[in-house]
Amino acid sequence: MSIEDLTTFFGWSSVINLIILTLSAIILILFKGKVAPLHAKMFSLKEEDVLRAYFEYLGQYKILVIMFNIAPYIALKIMY
Repeated sequence: MSIEDLTTFFGWSSVINLIILTLSAIILILFKGKVAPLHAKMFSLKEEDVLRAYFEYLGQYKILVIMFNIAPYIALKIMY
């Protein structure tokens, strides 16, 4: 596998993961009033805890996308 192939892979992986992150954020913002009570019931949690878990999920996912997709892509672009 060449550097060009890896660069392409990380580039597309970044795009796909950023789309998933954006859609997840939009869905949670638009439908949190309906989804949060459902998840609170399903997992026997308070609704405030569920909303906090959503925020943590988005934050952690964003960090993972940056660390494992965007940073390697930028490094490979600098190298090549």
